[in-house]
Amino acid sequence: MKTHAQTENGRLHDPAAIRKVANRLKRAHGQLAAVIAAVESGGDCRDVVTQLAAVSSALDKAGFAIVSTALRQCITDEPTTDTTQENIGRGKLTVDELEKLFLTLA
Repeated sequence: MKTHAQTENGRLHDPAAIRKVANRLKRAHGQLAAVIAAVESGGDCRDVVTQLAAVSSALDKAGFAIVSTALRQCITDEPTTDTTQENIGRGKLTVDELEKLFLTLA
């Protein structure tokens, strides 16, 4: 039996996790806009780099949250039996795929 927090075709379906990731990305978006404005207005290099590091960290955290949520859902999901052509290769993430996604963030 699937719950609302489980994946279907490799997608996140946990509303709390989606909200958390979306909020992180929105914050990163706002921080990036501030970095761009600072660069365009000739802002102090130290301040620009500090803010850019904050954007990078926010994006990393969002990526890790996505991977960890997918991992948690993958562990609790029932095996997929959908072998229709459009879902081949797009189903539940395998352990190898999760590892590859995780390592792309490292």
